[in-house]
Order: sequence, then C-alpha cells, then structure tokens
Amino acid sequence: MDNPSAINPKHRSHEITEGVQRAPHRAMLRATGLGDDDLRRPIAGVASTWNEVTPCNLNLDVQAQWVKTGVRAAGGVPQEFCTIAVSDAIAMGHEGMKASLVSREVIADSIELMARAQCFDTLVAIAGCDKSLPGSVMALARLNLPGVFLYGGTIMPGEFEGRDVTIQDVYEAVGMHAQGHMTAETVDSLERRACPGAGSCGGFYTANTMAAAIEAIGLSVPGVASIPAVDPRREQACRATGQATMRMLRDGIRPRDILTREAFENAIRVVVALGGSTNAVLHLLAIAHEADVALSLEDFDNLSRATPHIGDLRPGGRYIMADLDRVGGVPVVMRALLDAGLLNGETLTVTGRSVRENLSGVEAGGHPVVVPVGRPLEPEGGLAVLWGSLAPEGAVIKTAGVARKTHRGPARLFDREEDAFKAVIDGQIGSGDVVVIRHEGPKGGPGMREMLAVTSALVGRGLGQEVALITDGRFSGATHGVMIGHVAPEAAVGGPIALVHEGDTILVDIPNRRLDIEVPPDEIESRRKAWMAPAPRYTRGALAKYARLVSSAARGAICDKFQ
Repeated sequence: MDNPSAINPKHRSHEITEGVQRAPHRAMLRATGLGDDDLRRPIAGVASTWNEVTPCNLNLDVQAQWVKTGVRAAGGVPQEFCTIAVSDAIAMGHEGMKASLVSREVIADSIELMARAQCFDTLVAIAGCDKSLPGSVMALARLNLPGVFLYGGTIMPGEFEGRDVTIQDVYEAVGMHAQGHMTAETVDSLERRACPGAGSCGGFYTANTMAAAIEAIGLSVPGVASIPAVDPRREQACRATGQATMRMLRDGIRPRDILTREAFENAIRVVVALGGSTNAVLHLLAIAHEADVALSLEDFDNLSRATPHIGDLRPGGRYIMADLDRVGGVPVVMRALLDAGLLNGETLTVTGRSVRENLSGVEAGGHPVVVPVGRPLEPEGGLAVLWGSLAPEGAVIKTAGVARKTHRGPARLFDREEDAFKAVIDGQIGSGDVVVIRHEGPKGGPGMREMLAVTSALVGRGLGQEVALITDGRFSGATHGVMIGHVAPEAAVGGPIALVHEGDTILVDIPNRRLDIEVPPDEIESRRKAWMAPAPRYTRGALAKYARLVSSAARGAICDKFQ
C-alpha cells in the first residue's frame, strides 16, 4: 500500500534539475561536481555554523562531512553551506554581547533563505554555540522541510589542581582575584587549562541545555546530545543523522509533525529536571512560535512545579555534560521521567518511532549524576517564573542550587552592565543588596545581553547567595545564585523596572513566585508620568533593525513586529 504521507523525494529540487528550461541551473550544479546520477537524486542541504572563532564550532566542518556520508548512503546528494555563530563566552561583558541574541534571528533567516533559494528537498542543521542551536531549529520549524538537528557536542573538562574545570571557573576566578582570594598567576594557570579543545561549554549551560531539549522534543537522533565533540562515537552519530533526514523525506515526516505541544512539554520537563539554563525559556518560546504551537511562561512554571530536580549538574551542581554522557545521556533522564509518568511517550521523533519506542531498552538507573525521581535533589524543577509589581509580564530565575528562596533589600541601580561590573569588582556591592541592571532588554540593549561577567564576579567575591541581581537582560547558562532575568516589560518600553530608584526596597519571593517593588502605588504612578522613553542606542545596522522588530522577552524575544 502506498504511504499516504509520502513526499515526492525531489519535491523541491525538481525546480532546478528537470526540463530544458533548467539547463542553466544544471550547468551551475555540474560546475560544483554533480553528475547525471546526482541530478536525479533528492538534494539535502547540510547547514553548519562552523567557524574558527570559538571551540563550540571548531570541528563542525568535520562533522558535516560525516553527515554528508550518511546522506549519500541513504540515496541523497548533500550540499553543504555555513552560517554565522557568535561566541557568547568571547562576546561576554562588552558591547559584543549585544550581537548574541540577534544572531539567533540571523541564523534562522540565513538557513531559511538558503533552503528556499537552493530548493533543498531535506535539511540537516548542525550547530554548537548557544544561539546557533535555537536559530537552526527555528529555521527547521519555519521551513517545515523534512529535517534533523545535530548538536556539535560538548567540550571535555579541563583539569586544574586535581579537579575538573570549565569556563565557569575562569569567570568566577575574576571575582576571586578582585577579592584577593586568587593571585593573577593562579588565574593565568586556570585560564590555560579550562578549555582543552573543541566543543561547547562543558556544564549544563545554554548549549548543552538546548541540545538536551531538542533531543527530548524528538528533532535529534536519540542519544547524540551528550556525546562530546571529540568522542569517536560522534562519527557514527553524524552518519545516522544524515540517514535520518533521508528517512524523514521517504516517510513524509516534517518537523512540525514532531514539534507538537506535547513534545515541547517533554522538552521543558527535561530542562527543569536537569536544572537547565534560563535561556531555554526564550528559545523554546521562539521555536514554538515558528511551529505555531501555543506556549507561555505559565507553562514553564507549571511544569517546573510538577517535575522534580534530578540532575546534579553545573553550574548549581557537581557534574558536567560529559559525566551525564558516561551514565547514558539524555535518554536515561527521559526514561526516568517516562517511568514516573512525567513524559509523554507517544510523541513522534526523527527516527519515525515514538519517544517510548526509542527508550525501549534504556534503563533509568540511579547514580550521583542523575538521582532517582523518588529521591530528587529538590521536589520542584530548576526554573521558576516570578510575577509582581516589578514584572507584570514575568521574570525568570534558575532555582537549581539556590539556597535562599526569599530576599528583600535595597536597589543598587545601574543602566549598563559595565557599570554594575565595575561596582562589583570595586567592592561597592554589599551583602543584602539588590543589583538592578536595566536598559539591557531585547529592545533597550538592544540584544538582551547576558550578565555572566557580573554574576560570576558576585560569586567570586562570595556574594552569590547574599545578593540578588535583577535585570531586563538575561544570563548565561553558567549563572547561578539569586539572579533574575527577562524582567518584562523592559525598561525601554516603560516597564516598572524603568521606574526603580536607588534604595527602593525590592522583594524576591520564589516560593510564592513574586517579584515586587515596595513603593506606594501613587509614587509609582508619579514616576510613570515623569518617565520619558530613551533615545535608541543604535540608529542603523543590524542592532537598530532588531530593536525595531523585537518583541517582549515574555514572548521569546521574537522578531515579528511586522506582522
């Protein structure tokens, strides 16, 4: 019987390979090395964020070659192209970080444009650093061509003074040096050992969080998210990915068949169970938007409340992504949640099988990296959404590893990340303070900078659990402590965070999901009447265009103002 979902294998590439009128197109394709047999086969685009500016993407060119081998083995013709990827770690702490979140949109747009122009029949997207993962998946959802995502893999840990270290340790060393707890020579020695080679930052930071989320959704081949970038198993994972995209083409499976509401709920469950990055909130909201799936901040909070925290992973825990890989990777976590009735096992994946079928034979296990669901590290998941007079549209905090669940203190007000960082390094922030960094939101920054330099400096100075930080910007996945980001509405559009004055009392109440400014309503109203919108920081170029188009962080900072 014919497959009712089947797609013509050359459902798009026939536009450039068939008929006399396409002779010029074929002439160009022949110049790239394609022959008659190739022109009769479906064409698979292989999009890679390879570059030499960051270890996260350093060996994606090699992995793309392995993917292409898998495509050829399954009867397709691969065509490789590259797009950009910003290094968040290198962009951190200066103006360059304003480009990071913007790059997510550029990546999605560039993959879309290439796929449309080149008439690919199917697609593989390979990515390494933080924004390149969601950007690639946003393109897959938008195009809805049969397609698979492949994560480039985590870095191996560095070794320093007999312990595993990551880039997080280097950032925190800056604060320790400022406090006088680490010499410049020791910082230098740590710097030279923290990042031993290719791969994305080693803890359960944003890249590893999103890799796990995408595998949980079902858009990656099972088990690939945790395999380190330099592990020999990665070659087979790449080949399997190339074969999977051709199988999706043959079976008529498209990304939106996989990207269902239930699949997103599975992804959120895995993220909060492992104590993942707050950036997952922004990115999953944006991917859901591209897939036409309704998803909200309330969904994240509700699912986190109902999911135990079982992954003892950095930055709040002890272990890194390579440790998770050693005990079985993301499938072990999914199996534990499935057995506990916390995961939907019927959702479709790129294998053509359900989540439940993929997990057949996987054992949940019980070990320090992933503890049993019945004996969790914490009864609730690792993310919380706060609302209140300071964040009417919501704000996000990573609760994993946070000892203090409430905080009340005076606002220490900054309109730029750099000024806050200097105040921390100079010892001007004290125990009990609430650091407020505003005008760093999606529109106001623009670009919603991450604050790892500031948050790590606070931790390094011993203030990680003694100070709260609140911002309309966002945080690196390596951030931990009482750090609240994505405050919405942001300052640039007149959100309440724009009306805070130095010394105002701010209340953080995680159990009750509150973030409030303790100032009388009439005083707030008076300040609102006096408020004036700031002039745009950029008037031309990519950042200016982004500022004009971007929406609230509560919607994923998506660029859809033109709709």
